[in-house]
Amino acid sequence: MDEYIDIVTKEGKPTGKSELKSIIHQKGYYHNTAHIWFYTADGFILLSQRSAKKTICPLMWDVSVAGHIDAGETIKQAAIRETEEEIGIPISETDLKKIGVFECFKSYGTDIKDNEFHHTFLTELKFPISQLTPQEEEVEALKLVTLNEFKRLIDTIKNNKNHFVPSNKLYYEFVLQEIKKTLS
Repeated sequence: MDEYIDIVTKEGKPTGKSELKSIIHQKGYYHNTAHIWFYTADGFILLSQRSAKKTICPLMWDVSVAGHIDAGETIKQAAIRETEEEIGIPISETDLKKIGVFECFKSYGTDIKDNEFHHTFLTELKFPISQLTPQEEEVEALKLVTLNEFKRLIDTIKNNKNHFVPSNKLYYEFVLQEIKKTLS
């Protein structure tokens, strides 16, 4: 779906302008996304496998839920909407614990210039994985991994072709540390 997205500066400040997502990625405009990492109270992390239909990194395992912030939408509103759309469960703003904003400026071939600020949240998963409903266009599969398995996947990131984007290794390590702090 080609929705309108707010454009921000290279420093992440609002410009007051919006554009279609396709144009934003074609021209390389800076924009915001919401990343929501779900963890369980007993030490598991929910991973989402990107749909085979995705243009960028199809079938790679990654963040539990992620998506663009629609024009005029707050980052937390987008996090709630994306969670409902991608895995079919409700959350509220009070469920979201923000752990940071991460720059992700990458080009994919000549067609996509993806200059994103990942507004990243942790949220406890309070539903069994069997109750999650993956959105077909976005999510191929879901799985829970232990903290140790998550760490092993990060440590062997270059050897695991279907797990994690190698250039995001430091981001994944930070997320793991934040989840460990939250659980302790």
